[in-house]
Amino acid sequence: MSEPLVPLPTVEKLSSRVIRVLGGNPSKFTLQGTNTYIVGQGAKRLLIDTGEGKPAWIASIKSVLDKEDITIEKAILTHWHHDHIQGVPDLLEQSPSTKIHKNDPHDGWLDISDGQKFETEGATLHAYYCPGHTQDHMAFVLEEEDAMFTADNVLGQGTAVFEDLAAYMKSLDGMSKQFKGRAYPGHGPVIEDGPAKILEYIKHRKQREKQVLDVLAQDRDKGWTSMDIVKVIYKDYPENLWEPANSGIIQILKKLQKDGKVTHNESKDTWALSGKSSL
Repeated sequence: MSEPLVPLPTVEKLSSRVIRVLGGNPSKFTLQGTNTYIVGQGAKRLLIDTGEGKPAWIASIKSVLDKEDITIEKAILTHWHHDHIQGVPDLLEQSPSTKIHKNDPHDGWLDISDGQKFETEGATLHAYYCPGHTQDHMAFVLEEEDAMFTADNVLGQGTAVFEDLAAYMKSLDGMSKQFKGRAYPGHGPVIEDGPAKILEYIKHRKQREKQVLDVLAQDRDKGWTSMDIVKVIYKDYPENLWEPANSGIIQILKKLQKDGKVTHNESKDTWALSGKSSL
């Protein structure tokens, strides 16, 4: 959670068909900034995500387009979070003919369905629906490299946040089986062994679930609030990280409740092991 960030250049050619352009929006939530990717090898290329509308991003994009003498035929958006879609107006001002694609699209944008293929010279992308980080979340498999653009389900550093842990775990399992090569994440550096990183994520989440169950197994007549659990599991972390951690613990508790392993006392907002739970 406090891992030092690896320095990344604003623009970097990552392979013969992938150029990463940072969104110009570094922060504790976006790490070095949102990764946007220009994909392909011909005069017309694809763009994955558009940053959050920072002037530095569109300036970088324009510089790459001019230097490479290329255009963006289609922009493909991975999910609705502002740091991935708010650069669209700037892109369209620069390139009015670019088509915008997104699962559950805005007016005037085009939809993306699970399994949909996007082709350009030197690159073929297959959309993979993987809700968890958000309900509309899409990843994209790059056929020619057996690689995946994982967006925010899997990051280059640290761990990801999620809206629905049960859906997220199912998506991670599915993602790990879609490719064998690199992962190009929504934030942070390239991951050389993408499936191995995803399996690390799954293992980490299962460890957190076990930690929660272990805490709940301790005798406590008044039950456990989610923050009580945070204070045990994250006792060695700075207190300013406890509140963000609490959101993740609540998601774990909700999943464990669906699994029949814990019960929730809504009037007291406390949690306890159910009779069905086995550690």
